[in-house]
Amino acid sequence: MSSRYPQSPASQEPEGWHDPDAPYARDGAEPVHPEPVEQFFASQDVSRRSRVRRPSKARQRRRQRRTVILLVVLLVFAGVVFGVAMMLRDLLGLNDLKDYPGPGTGEVVFTVAEGAGPLAIADALESEDIVADSGEFISALEGVLDGREVQPGEYEMRYQMASDDAAAILVGEESAKVSYAAVARDLRQGEVFTILAESTGIPVAEFQALAKEPARFGLPEQARSLEGYLHPGEYRFSVDATAPEIVQEMVDNTFAQLEEDGIQDPAEQYRILTIASIVQAEAGEADYASVAGSIMNRLKPDNTETSGLIQSDATVTYGLDRKSYDITPEEKADTSNPYNTYANPGLPVGPIGSPSEEAIDAAVSPADVPFYYWVTVDLDSGETKFSETLAEHARYVAEYQAWCADNPGRCE
Repeated sequence: MSSRYPQSPASQEPEGWHDPDAPYARDGAEPVHPEPVEQFFASQDVSRRSRVRRPSKARQRRRQRRTVILLVVLLVFAGVVFGVAMMLRDLLGLNDLKDYPGPGTGEVVFTVAEGAGPLAIADALESEDIVADSGEFISALEGVLDGREVQPGEYEMRYQMASDDAAAILVGEESAKVSYAAVARDLRQGEVFTILAESTGIPVAEFQALAKEPARFGLPEQARSLEGYLHPGEYRFSVDATAPEIVQEMVDNTFAQLEEDGIQDPAEQYRILTIASIVQAEAGEADYASVAGSIMNRLKPDNTETSGLIQSDATVTYGLDRKSYDITPEEKADTSNPYNTYANPGLPVGPIGSPSEEAIDAAVSPADVPFYYWVTVDLDSGETKFSETLAEHARYVAEYQAWCADNPGRCE
């Protein structure tokens, strides 16, 4: 025991008194004798080192796992809460799109059928994605009708319109209404007139009368009618448009296409349209340029293979006023048919239908090919085979005839 900590005899200590420098056990037991100073401070250093010792790696991993698990639980809980909220929104109808902000995108022709009421119109508009919600549209329509009714007809609209805008078009000025006409390629003049009459309500007779005045619409003097100049495409004519205005628009589209291809001279335009109409009738689009090149070879003055004859079935049947693949030898020999390219050399007297832009392009820029003959051996696939000689062509014609025998009624 260190002499620096003297202890008085017990007999000299008053009752209840103890030396403040003499430590006691916490339970009131006898005092604990102090250790030497060096040993005491050494034990304190060990104690401090033990208190600041870092947790073990195993304990750290356990803590990390607990943190990850807690985060996962929180995320799952948040997902469940979000899912329940979305389900409630759907059940309550809170998530439904009631209206588009407008003004919409693209273009669409909307047809109001005869006798269609607001509910039928609204449902059709929603199904075509012109408006977002039929109920919202009906509310908008009721606000602008003012005693009027939506008239049957075709209306030029947009996809994803605001209901107010769509309602305004359907009950607005007549200029908002259009007559829609889809004119396919390779249609003859009479077929085009039928489509125009059905679309606009203008009698076919009015269009037929105009066909007798081709010069009125800028066609060259050799033009016998409007054939070849009624450009195919989708048209939206104003409901107030007259027959002459409609015809002029279609003819102007044909002139625009020819001029875009660099063809300015009216006589050359007429020739190109005649070739293009034959190409259109004789071939599929993939073969337009090759058929155009073969026709050009036949038109060359040094052509000894066909002696200037184009020999197109389509031109013969046009002159006979029918559409057919079946032509008799007598019909092929008839020189009185001005469209008979079996009996009469060179081009027919005019176009035989409405050529497309692609057919016009092919007639302007035909492929440089050595062929004189072509025949479509499969009318379903459009497969066309080309040849330089009549003997080779005869083999392909036999292939076509075999296809016809396997497909009764298709080659009539």
